[in-house]
Amino acid sequence: MAFTLGWEEWLSLPGLGLPAIRAKVDTGAKTSALHATVIEPFGPASKPQVRFLIQPDPEDPTLEITCSANVIDQRQVTSSNGQTEMRYVIEADVEMGDRRWPIEVTLTNRENMAYRMLLGRSAISEDMLVDPNSSLVQPTLSFSAYKGTRRKRPVKRPLRIALLSREPGNYSNRRLVEAAEARGHVIEVLDTNRCYMRITSNMAEVHYDGKVLPRFDAVIPRIGASVTAYGAAVLRQFAATGAYCLNDAAGIVASRDKLLAHQILAQARIPMPVTAFANSPKVTRDLINLAGEAPVVVKLQQSTQGRGVVLAETRKAAESLIDAFRGLEANFLVQSFIKEASGADTRLLVIGNKVVGAMQRQAQEGEFRSNLHRGGQALAIKASKEQMSIARKATRQLGLAVAGVDLVDSADGPLVLEVNSSPGLQGIEAASGADIASLVIQHIERHVRTLGPARDVKATRTPSE
Repeated sequence: MAFTLGWEEWLSLPGLGLPAIRAKVDTGAKTSALHATVIEPFGPASKPQVRFLIQPDPEDPTLEITCSANVIDQRQVTSSNGQTEMRYVIEADVEMGDRRWPIEVTLTNRENMAYRMLLGRSAISEDMLVDPNSSLVQPTLSFSAYKGTRRKRPVKRPLRIALLSREPGNYSNRRLVEAAEARGHVIEVLDTNRCYMRITSNMAEVHYDGKVLPRFDAVIPRIGASVTAYGAAVLRQFAATGAYCLNDAAGIVASRDKLLAHQILAQARIPMPVTAFANSPKVTRDLINLAGEAPVVVKLQQSTQGRGVVLAETRKAAESLIDAFRGLEANFLVQSFIKEASGADTRLLVIGNKVVGAMQRQAQEGEFRSNLHRGGQALAIKASKEQMSIARKATRQLGLAVAGVDLVDSADGPLVLEVNSSPGLQGIEAASGADIASLVIQHIERHVRTLGPARDVKATRTPSE
């Protein structure tokens, strides 16, 4: 008789000290995944191990269990929303009903997911049957199994933080350094281009000016648009060392590629202006028609601070502009122009799935771009529930923890113009009066906590240490 599973089941992972986990059974996913934060590798390279924290009950973040396991692999895993990340792979015994069997599990942050575990098809043997129309076929467990487990407060300790940027003196970077040091942490500003890597199957290393860098607890990436590809590679290497990356490489790359970002947002049914893209020079006229007739906005596929964004007020101007961009072999998008916005947009700052600041930006007279770098003026506002919901969802879909989400008001409601993975802090702090930099550091503190004896951190900021 087949061992039947529903689309959701309770199970336990006794080897990890987890007596009850509610899991989604998903035969569409090959790999099983377990929620894990503050992932710390340790042990010799020949026999690596990993420690991590898990909050098994999504409704009770104070219930926190420390787990450890042998690492059997590290592999690239692509999630259902198309984001790829390097994950640690462990082996764990699953117990469900009267059956117990070993499976491979990858560790990833699932704090925004309804289920702390996903059971993929590689964990389901041939004699098991999954009934997609049934749930909780096997015996039901409950989180009362953790009764008596000691609740832990976050352990405060000095963190070692790297800030990746080629502009250490700009406002945002100075504020982040000030905020980190005010909270007792050691923060080092590293030039992204001066980082380089030693890539092996045993131990990941990042080098800087001729010396290997020490292990960092966290990395704040503020990578310039011109070095996105190399910066993402450096960030992936830091992640491989076990550092918590405020925004991961996949999220940054997706947000910088406007075409990819719009496709991801569209798949998640997030409202945005009608966008058209083509490669053939023979479809210029139809491309403009797809965007909804002139005036239209033509955007370079990779642009920041309003550069490479041009308004074509007539069809003739749009055709000439498109032909010019094609002559430069530039990739670009054509978007509908939201006339009723009157040169205004709204920037919402999201940290850890929470909107922590909002401002309305108004373009100067004669300019349709409201970017502050283009002379726009900022005014603090109270964002609507709809705006906040859209901003949080857009940030999550791109796999970001921190983002500036730009919305424009249309006749059909708020539309997402852009999601910025390295948002500037000066405008939003000045307009809102909020200490955004400190909120960023506090978010890092919540995700990087000691699991064993606190490591010694020397109070120095020389990257060559």
